[in-house]
Amino acid sequence: MNDLFRSEKAKSGPVECLGQTFPSDNARREHYLKLLAETLKDPEFRKIEGFPVGSDEDILALSDPPYYTACPNPFAAAFINHYGKEYDSLARHEKEPFLADVSEGKNDPIYNAHSYHTKVPHKAIMRYVLHYTQPGDMVFDGFCGTGMTGVAAQLCGDRKVVESLGYRVASDGTILEQQVIDGQPVWRPFSKLGARTALLNELSPAASFIASNYNTDIDVERFELEAKRILREVTDECGWMYETRHSDGKTKGRINFTLWSDVFSCPECAGELIFWDVAADKDAGKVRDEFSCPHCAAVLTKKSLERAWRTFVDDATGLTVRQAKQVPVLINYSVGRSRFEKRPDQEDLELIERVAAEPVANWFPSDRMIDGGETRRNDPIGITHVHHFYTRRNLIALSRFRERIFSAREREVNPGLGLWFTSSHVWATRLNRLLASNYFKSGGGVIGQTLQGTLYVSSLAIETNCIERFSLRVSSVPFTAHGGVSCVSTGSAENMQVPSDSVDYIFVDPPFGANIMYSELNSLWEAWLKVRTNATAEAVENRAQGKALDDYRRLMSKCFEEAFRILKPGRWMTVEFSNTQASVWNAIQTALQEAGFVVANVAALEKSHKGYRAVTTTTAVKQDLVISAYKPNGGLEERFEKTGGSEESAWDFVRTHLKYLPTVKARDGALEFVAERDPRIIFDRMVAWFVRHNAPVPLSSQEFQEGLRQRFPERDGMVFLPEQATEYDKKRAQVAQAPQMELFVSDERSAIDWLTDFLKKRPSTYQDLHPEFITQLGAGWKKHEKRPELAALLETNFLQYDGTGDVPSQIHSYLSTNHKDLRGLEKNDPRLIAKAKDRWYVPDPNKAQDLEKRREKVLLKEFDTYLDATGRRLKEFRLEVLRAGFKAAWGRKDYQTIIKVAQKIPDEALQEDEKLLLWYDQALTRTESGL
Repeated sequence: MNDLFRSEKAKSGPVECLGQTFPSDNARREHYLKLLAETLKDPEFRKIEGFPVGSDEDILALSDPPYYTACPNPFAAAFINHYGKEYDSLARHEKEPFLADVSEGKNDPIYNAHSYHTKVPHKAIMRYVLHYTQPGDMVFDGFCGTGMTGVAAQLCGDRKVVESLGYRVASDGTILEQQVIDGQPVWRPFSKLGARTALLNELSPAASFIASNYNTDIDVERFELEAKRILREVTDECGWMYETRHSDGKTKGRINFTLWSDVFSCPECAGELIFWDVAADKDAGKVRDEFSCPHCAAVLTKKSLERAWRTFVDDATGLTVRQAKQVPVLINYSVGRSRFEKRPDQEDLELIERVAAEPVANWFPSDRMIDGGETRRNDPIGITHVHHFYTRRNLIALSRFRERIFSAREREVNPGLGLWFTSSHVWATRLNRLLASNYFKSGGGVIGQTLQGTLYVSSLAIETNCIERFSLRVSSVPFTAHGGVSCVSTGSAENMQVPSDSVDYIFVDPPFGANIMYSELNSLWEAWLKVRTNATAEAVENRAQGKALDDYRRLMSKCFEEAFRILKPGRWMTVEFSNTQASVWNAIQTALQEAGFVVANVAALEKSHKGYRAVTTTTAVKQDLVISAYKPNGGLEERFEKTGGSEESAWDFVRTHLKYLPTVKARDGALEFVAERDPRIIFDRMVAWFVRHNAPVPLSSQEFQEGLRQRFPERDGMVFLPEQATEYDKKRAQVAQAPQMELFVSDERSAIDWLTDFLKKRPSTYQDLHPEFITQLGAGWKKHEKRPELAALLETNFLQYDGTGDVPSQIHSYLSTNHKDLRGLEKNDPRLIAKAKDRWYVPDPNKAQDLEKRREKVLLKEFDTYLDATGRRLKEFRLEVLRAGFKAAWGRKDYQTIIKVAQKIPDEALQEDEKLLLWYDQALTRTESGL
């Protein structure tokens, strides 16, 4: 067994737990189980958000309190009080967001030890934990899945694992990372070797159960001893079900897997045909799209076929079932160390019939599949109940394993046996499918796998040898505890029942809108565990649950609000997020801001290069995103309350915010543009801060931009604090080229930004500018956004030199730099004037404010037409008009106007614009609360 899986032998003597000493670990467990049993009797306790569906008895059977409970953990507060550090407002904790490339793959024995629908590799999480925390700090993950954050927190105390990440560990435990300083690689200290403490939460009982076992210190030797005993017993009872006769007619072989194929009928002649026989092309290594009927030679496709059916009385439910017909077509088996294949013979078919008549003596789940798109997807083929997802012999074997593994005696001996069951279970279902190309290339040695993220039953389904699968998993059950300690809770992340300001760092990989239906995909596991997810609190878009994107955002907002409450001020949260829809990305951004977090950095995981690049638009969501957000320190909040949201509060926010932003981003020796230091994005963050505090925004965009220029140094289009500018200047001097910001034109606002950037560098005439501008208006333009005329954008946002008076400095500088014959000329020189005439340029700050006021007046006038428009929906509109109108209505506290106009625009347009979504959602909140 891999060394990472081994832990110290479980203590049989006295153990300490939350300040109490017990004669043994079993005594500890029994003590807390009694306390948990008493708590479960309280009706109010069961009203906590996300409380799972299960009896007291079944919840207690899964739990290992106080470290794990299959319900909201009533001991979490005591755990925090015992292991956590009290918040000290005087202690300095200054960290920039984590920026280094992360390229940890998924080919790791710990990662692969137990499958799950989504997982972030624990080594990737370790880099964040090491960056943001010190030994003994409390790390929280409210959507922990299989508990990789807890594993990462514990392994921060393992020297070998830390060094495998490319870090160095000094003799005193100081961890050093390589940085480039003045062009030279230097090893700089940044953290300390030592386990961190983890508070983990998961809505799904199956996932929390897996997470608990991943993070539990277990006696591996005793586990292996008990697992092998159980294997022997189940083999003695069920081994005959997985035997077949070798081609010599005498020797018995052990079945590795059986391939089952759908049976169809030909629409031309009604003759039955076996899909494997007619469609499998062994020479080409694939399943044919077209094939011939063996009876009438008609050319067929799978879509043209009609299903064959079998009807039987289900002995588990007493119901008559009509199910799509499947038959065994191939058996892969072993004799000694050699593998063979055969077509099932008469003896094999008789064995299958014999097993079908065999009663299932032990308990197994026979519930109707829960309502849902995935859980009910197989209803049309008659797979409607949990036990239908297993062949008869695997159902019998699974029930025998479960009876032994989850008995009270075995739980007392070694709770890790339950993880052995869940990790092996996935191979025992009918969800395993044949991957034809892999199968043929391997000569039959590679079996299938499930289609990730679904409960799809294939037309070519693999039935594994359940006993063999359990045998193979004995050596790979992950026990990874390395001196750290974790507390795992089961319930909604919106109510953690722990003190405020008690957590040092948060890492979360939350649900992704409608990407994955966890409660549905976990339903088979949870049916065997007898405790199910309470889907009411599940943060997803799900038609069966009646949840739209708005519901998803509000559920995520509640979870982020709780995360904000329990995180210490000045500390960080990392959000790993994967979704290709801008609307879902905006929902996450809005939920974070409404909770009180301030986003300091957003990066996208470039999977092909395994690195990160800055994201500058909300629509460019094509990779996994990593969001770095912080909880502002307590001093900022206190000062905001005293000043009442004044103009000085805006600059106080900016000064505080700039401290949290990365000063330098570098890749391959070149500097990258820090998008969060863009003045426009800083303005958006300031606006969100004021909106979240229900305060009017004290500055217009142009007033804010001018204030930035007066108060803070700017470098290469980025805003810094003075000391940060000095550091940036040193880095900038070491590279040849200034960082470039990418601009993606998708609406009127981004079009104005592009024009501003273009004209700053190259003041141009309309004729020169037009072809350049048109090339930017491509497929990325938002669906409902009205395309602006270039002339109108120039007229309302920029100035044109008409040849009267001196040539403006911006145009003069450009012409004298790029035209040799114009160098050294005075601004009133006729030659210079002739070349400068009719060029558009960016106005200086004073004139820009006048332009902005004029433009805002025009926008609000058009907004009034939207407000007065009859009809249900606006088919086309200008987002800039909506943004100006929403902002003005917010300033008047006219929330009904915001809501009324928002209801006239398509949902996707609202959801895909972060600014509109923020105004609208806050208007709804204020209206509902009567403010």
